Amino acid sequence: MKETDKIYPADKGEEELLHNVRHILQEARAKVIHHVNSTLVRAYWQVGKYIVEYEQQGTGRAGYGKAVINTLSRRLVAEFGNGFTATNLRYMRQFYQCYPKYHTLCDKLSWSHCRTLLKVSGDAARDFYLHECVKENWSVRQLDRQINTLFYDRLLASRDKKAVKEEISRTEPGRVEPKEIIRDPYILEFLGIPQGEHFLETDLEQLLISRLQRFMLELGKGFAFVARQKRISFDDKHFYIDLVFYNYLARCFVLIDLKSGELTHQDLGQMQMYVNYYTRELMNPGDNPPVGIVLCAEKNDAVVR
Repeated sequence: MKETDKIYPADKGEEELLHNVRHILQEARAKVIHHVNSTLVRAYWQVGKYIVEYEQQGTGRAGYGKAVINTLSRRLVAEFGNGFTATNLRYMRQFYQCYPKYHTLCDKLSWSHCRTLLKVSGDAARDFYLHECVKENWSVRQLDRQINTLFYDRLLASRDKKAVKEEISRTEPGRVEPKEIIRDPYILEFLGIPQGEHFLETDLEQLLISRLQRFMLELGKGFAFVARQKRISFDDKHFYIDLVFYNYLARCFVLIDLKSGELTHQDLGQMQMYVNYYTRELMNPGDNPPVGIVLCAEKNDAVVR
């Protein structure tokens, strides 16, 4: 072994040197990442601004905005890569529309964070998530989870705001705690839940199913209640459909499933499985094919299409 290849035990001074050098490099790396993120986010905001201004120059141009974005995307992708797909360009346009005056806090977030914020419809709620995300240093996954579990709405609706914040801080990223306090002011009246009380997520789901069941029956229009938490089995696996109705005017079963968070391909596939089962096993002669409905907090338009 060469003399230069030998490894000698590090003394205390060398350990301190290594620690200091690592600290310098880690800080430098963090600054570079921050600078790249902030530059990219600002550039995307400016792209969105130019697209909006171009579309608003005349009603004629606004009419073929989709074609303009598709054409622009093809040319930009060829030169700058896949970051400029038509979908991403639409996000940039929406980003500018949500923040016509650039919000400096966006400099502290990645573009993935900003895209996630665009799912929030209200300005006040979006600003809340923006501030909390920066203050608490949420990952994209954490931010998405807080939005999907309606953190802002629950905080507004709860008298014990400290308890809600503490519950959020104790929840691991990506994990839904069964005891999480669910408070949605937009469905308080629908559920008949008094303000200021705490409910488990499972309690809320049962309340929602109960109220939805009553609501469907009160609609009239031929709805008859069939089952709640209807179990269907495939070999040793059991699945449960939240609500099943039969509409004797349309002559078909109506299957309803409730999902928290974003609608996924798996949710649609599961409902299709339920529909296929009812078509194969439970349809009567003269019945029309069953109708499957998935209710969720948020939908992905591409998935729905």
